[in-house]
Amino acid sequence: MKEQESLDAGNRNKRRDFVLMQGSACVYHRRMDDMTRDHGQQPLVELMERWGLSGHQLVETSEEQLNHKQVQRARKGRQLTLHLMQKVTRAVNDAIFKSLPEKKRADFVPYLHRHLFNYAKGFDASWSDPNEALWPK
Repeated sequence: MKEQESLDAGNRNKRRDFVLMQGSACVYHRRMDDMTRDHGQQPLVELMERWGLSGHQLVETSEEQLNHKQVQRARKGRQLTLHLMQKVTRAVNDAIFKSLPEKKRADFVPYLHRHLFNYAKGFDASWSDPNEALWPK
């Protein structure tokens, strides 16, 4: 009897790893592990430090509804949707553009989401920043 109980307990633990998906058929799919959603510190953090930007500045300059929680999640490396990655990227570009003197604005090359997030499709670790000459000293 105890063997059966331990087998049932083992099966219950295995079932926690799967989620019943809604649909016409009962299909179990493996849950996404929390570790796969956390990608560590992102290139975004280094870029913000180089340009002297804070998370609050991104929220203030964003014309879209970007909030502090979203910026913090982006900086920590939590996996974001493509839409949110692009929204953060636009906010970074806007904040940098507004901080530049008018003479240097024409030389600014906007960043893409693949430059700010190491889990984005097309990310290249060896990419060099074309705006290096514009960085504040």
